[in-house]
Parts: sequence; C-alpha cells; structure tokens
Amino acid sequence: MPVLILTIRRRPAPHLHRPASRPDPARLLDQSARDQRAGGRKEAVGYIVIQSQPGSVSAPPRRGGLWSLTATNRFLKEGGGGGAQERRTRGGEDGRPHQDQGGGRGGGGRAEGLLSELFLTPPVPSPPFQPIPTLWLSPLEKGGGARRAEGLTNPGSFDELHRKCKDVFPQQMEGVKLIINKSLSSHFQVSHTVHLSTIGHSGYHLNTTYVGDQQLSPTEIFPTLIGDISNVGSLSAQILHLITERIRTKAIFQTQQAKFTTWQFDAEYRGGDYTTTLTLGNPDLISESVIVVAHFLQSMTSRLVLGGELVYHRRAGEEGTIVTLAGKYTALKWIATLNLGFGGAHASYYHRANDQIQLGVEFEANTRLQDTSFAFGYQLNLPEANMTFKGLLDSNWHVGAVLEKKIPPLPVTLALGAFLNHWKHRFHCGFSIIVG
Repeated sequence: MPVLILTIRRRPAPHLHRPASRPDPARLLDQSARDQRAGGRKEAVGYIVIQSQPGSVSAPPRRGGLWSLTATNRFLKEGGGGGAQERRTRGGEDGRPHQDQGGGRGGGGRAEGLLSELFLTPPVPSPPFQPIPTLWLSPLEKGGGARRAEGLTNPGSFDELHRKCKDVFPQQMEGVKLIINKSLSSHFQVSHTVHLSTIGHSGYHLNTTYVGDQQLSPTEIFPTLIGDISNVGSLSAQILHLITERIRTKAIFQTQQAKFTTWQFDAEYRGGDYTTTLTLGNPDLISESVIVVAHFLQSMTSRLVLGGELVYHRRAGEEGTIVTLAGKYTALKWIATLNLGFGGAHASYYHRANDQIQLGVEFEANTRLQDTSFAFGYQLNLPEANMTFKGLLDSNWHVGAVLEKKIPPLPVTLALGAFLNHWKHRFHCGFSIIVG
C-alpha cells in the first residue's frame, strides 16, 4: 500500500533530523519529554500519513469525481510512569467530536502529540472519451442516429430487389448438357461445359474463376475474376474488386468472336442504411454514345426500402431519360417489390410457406412494346430425398418444370426439365449432368 508521510515542524531544532521512514509515535513523545526536561526549546512535530485505501470511506466512490478523504486523529499523552495515554477523536452522531479514552495510565502528562492519518480514496476512473470522427460521414450518416437505433441494415443492390422471387422459377433448358467443375486450389476453379442442342448450335465453353482472400459473406469474395470462352472465340469476362469496405467496383466485357459488343463499368457505395450505384455502359467517345444508369436505395424502416433508378442514353440522333421508382417491403414470410416508371411496371411477390414450399408471383408491363405478362412459380424442397422441384405457369400459356436430384456421396447432380408452349405449339426438354 503506498504511504506518503508529511513532516511539519514549527521551529526546527538542530539536533533533530528528518526521518527517513514513518516514526513510532510513542518514541517521538519520549524524545519530546526528554527535550523539555533538559530545558530545550519547545517544538511541535506532526506527521500526516496519507494512505490509498479505497475501502476506508463509507460513501461509494463517484465515477469521475474528486478524491474522497477520511481523517483519523489520535492524541497521545506521555504520563509520569512512562506509559502513553491515547485519545481517539471520532465524529459523533450529532456532528460534534467525541473522545475515546484508552491506553495506559500515568501521572502528570508532560508532552502531547497529535498523529493525524488521512486516507485518500481515488475516484473510479471514467472510460476514455473517444469521439466519433464525422469528417468522412455523409449527411445521411450524420443524421441517421435514430435510424441506426432501429436496427436498420444495408438494403443491398438495386439489381437484387426481385432476386428472391426469380430464384423460385426454373431456368430454361433443352438438349443435353455436361458440366464438369474442378477446383485446382482454394482460389482457382475451372469448369468445362459441353452442350448438345436440338434447336440451336452445339458448343463447348471453358469457364475459369479466381477468388481472393477478402470474404464479406459466403457469397461475396473479393477480388473475383470470371472468364468464359466458347469454341467459336466469343469471350465474356467480369472483374469484381473491393476498393474499401464500402466501395466496390465491377467491370464487364463481352465479345462476339473478334468484335466487342459490351463494355460496362460499375461503382457502388454501400452505407449503413443506403446504397448508391453508378453504371457506364458502352461509352464511345468517337460516336458520342453512352448509357448512364444511377441507382439509389434507402432503408426507411427495418422492413421498408425505397429508392429509384435514372437511365440516360445517348447515341447518334437519339437521346432520352427514363425515371423509375422502386419500393420493397419485407415481412416475416413474404416479400413484395414494385418498380414503377415511364417505361412500365414490374411487380413481384415472394412467399415462403414453410421449409419445403416457396411461391413466387411476377407481373411485368412494358409501355414501349405494349406488352403485359404474368407468371406464377413455385419451388418444392425434399431434403430427405436430396431433390428440388421447380415449376412455372405464365399468361402466355407457357408451362415448365425442372427436377434436380443429388446423388451423395458422389459429387453428381442430375437435372431433368420440360417446357411446353401451348399457344405456339412448342415443346422441348433437357437433361444435364453436373459433376463437382
């Protein structure tokens, strides 16, 4: 326990020296009595002992307050028989001091001494103040304390508004397809696809994928490079890169044999409860043509997301702008999404009945083509049988279904699909084998 001793003398004496350690009070009084009998000069020597004892105060320590002080005074008096008589001063209940007698008895006191002990209790330290830097915060983040208190999250990308409903519908398939996936390392994967078609051209595709070390979620790993080339020389490539924790970029290139058909650049910023995206499609300075798309999504509540889309396109002799508003409401078991603008409307509804059954309804209207369509899809999962069944029915008299079956412990998945268009009298079916 740290102890601080302060020595106070009224008139220093040449034969006394400053003690190096805490003296004994009884020995100090004996020395004072001998000095008086020898006719020496009177002097008063007092020792104040300051000890750090957190438990010596009755009141609880205050956080960030002042030091607490507790004093104990002891009066020691030398008796004639050499004994010491002690009187302890304490505070009474009425606020006045009382004296407690104790110690030995003696006759005729010749010297008195006062020993004061002060106990200092340090305050409980407050946690260090760490201000939140606001230099790099946007106005939405600076004023979004109330929204963050509600537990708002990032709404995601604009292109993913209808993804939950679209995943319920089966993918078109025809002919026979063989897909072989091979992981060369934890970062590199190669895929070979052989497709024998009955209504189109048969071909071969080589697909390669490289993923980096920055993983934000099970489906988001950066950087990611994806390349696909066919037997006729057509190339499709994507590059996804995470610049910072909130800024991500994407570049897409497509060629048709030796001719570039698509080059697109995306930049996306994801805030705490909003997302903004800017896309440049096929920018050409020579022909002065470009397509600019801007997206913005804002989480209004924990369930409601609102946003919009602005599309500007320009080419020789043509220029125009299309504005679309978007909204998404997420409940416990269902999701409703609506896109409404001058170009038309797109609405979808997703419902999860239970762990096995999922339903989806989609409605699309195009004002430029004067076309309206309605589609209903469902998905049935049978985990005991390692099977998944998807089906669809739309307003164009189109009916289709796909059945997927996994064969454990082999890394093989079989898929069988059939699609029928009653209005155009077309029927095609497909079968695929996925290995790896």
